[in-house]
Amino acid sequence: MKKATKSQKEKAIKPPVRSPVVTVMGHVDHGKTLLLDAIRNTDVVASEKGGITQHIGAYKIKTKGGEITFIDTPGHEAFTAMRARGAKATDIIVLVIAASEGVMPQTVEAINHAKSAQVPIIVAINKIDLPQANPDQVKKQLMEHGLLDEELGGTTLFCEVSAKKKKGLKELLATILLEAEMLELPCNSKKPAEGVVIEAKIDKGRGPVATVLIQNGTLRLKDTFVTNFNIARVRAMFDDTGKALKEAGPSTPVEVLGFSFLAKAGDTFKVISEKEAKEIERESKGQISPEFIPPKLTLETLFARIEKKEIKELPLIIKTDVTGTKEAICTSLEKLSFSEKARLVIIHSGVGSILESDIMLAKSVEGMVIGFNIKPEARIKILAEKEGVKIYTYDIIYKLIEDIEKATLGLLPPEYREKAIGRAIVRQVFKIKKDLIAGCFIEGGKAQRGAKVRVLRLNKVIGEGSISSLKRFKEDVSEVKTGLECGLSLDGTKDIKEADVIEIFIKEEVK
Repeated sequence: MKKATKSQKEKAIKPPVRSPVVTVMGHVDHGKTLLLDAIRNTDVVASEKGGITQHIGAYKIKTKGGEITFIDTPGHEAFTAMRARGAKATDIIVLVIAASEGVMPQTVEAINHAKSAQVPIIVAINKIDLPQANPDQVKKQLMEHGLLDEELGGTTLFCEVSAKKKKGLKELLATILLEAEMLELPCNSKKPAEGVVIEAKIDKGRGPVATVLIQNGTLRLKDTFVTNFNIARVRAMFDDTGKALKEAGPSTPVEVLGFSFLAKAGDTFKVISEKEAKEIERESKGQISPEFIPPKLTLETLFARIEKKEIKELPLIIKTDVTGTKEAICTSLEKLSFSEKARLVIIHSGVGSILESDIMLAKSVEGMVIGFNIKPEARIKILAEKEGVKIYTYDIIYKLIEDIEKATLGLLPPEYREKAIGRAIVRQVFKIKKDLIAGCFIEGGKAQRGAKVRVLRLNKVIGEGSISSLKRFKEDVSEVKTGLECGLSLDGTKDIKEADVIEIFIKEEVK
């Protein structure tokens, strides 16, 4: 019998490794989805409204050097929470930065997520085909955030690419596989599957579905698994191209049907035995995800949340197509409280269609309904019109936030500033009937009927009011200009003496 060589023994002992899971991050419009589109050679970007990814998508690609799974995170700052979840599910972060724009707010945010998750970063400097591209400036900016190029003695790998011209893609993929090789990502495809929920939604024809990433083991049809103390059974699963699968191994993203509840993005899952499933179901009998059945909200519970009745509010009911978007929109909108005198209140948020109960709830609080990536049915539109409730629907998140921000600003009481328009010296004080008249000389600017005044004596303010009447030679006038004399009476103050100074001003609304 032939003895095994040393290399054969080492190969037999060495555990199998899985393909890397890569999260693509960066600032809005720096070309993340276009980069993935170029890598996959599929038309992903064309389907994205406004050119900005709305949901996390997971894709597995094959290269000559091996397979790579990509998680494409949304670029808008509102998706901070979704992006953070992506970092937890990933092995490597590809940080996309436009060579023409450099480091931006989401760039720094992505770096922070990667550092907190202790995930290695590969920097992809994109748009190098543009005339204003400056890769060296990008590298210099990144040094300030602790990312130093390997060529300069650091530990960060850099690649210069053009997603549009498809330049540098092979080098980027080779760099990812090199980093993965150094990470040595072990797996055991024979184990029951475990992983993480990337996204979840309610599909009108199929019910609750979820995109999951298998991190270890193999997921098979009819498998039973637990996520967040809820039991699900794999009724069907599909890969990122929509192909039906019977099983899926480590680092594979799949869409799973078989939930009786709406899973939450970021939840972990694990395949369990039927015996374990029955035990969990027995312990959690009667419990169901509150996301799947809308909670009953009464006026009493709503008003309990409104502590100060003098505060102006814009009540909102938010309905979205998936949980990740709901969380991101609510987080972003909660930042739109501009002062203690005006605030935005999210009365209720949920996933799925706009319901009759949403309309009636909005009516009861004099609020409005916001829908994202969902359209109300005809009967709901009729009901909303009948009840006087406004429904606004969007498919671009930054447009939604921009519109709500404007609405919130419209709730604020106007802000005013003083504008000095004149200065008068009191030369004589006399009474006509019950009115006290100040005979004044307009030293500068003008006096204007209805304008505000401040009376000063020995440089100290002794009274404030407004000009109620303005006369010149016994005739009523609307204004008197510099160098002229006039008689004026004031509302708000009667303490006027000769030699007093009257400052005249108006209040203008700050735009």
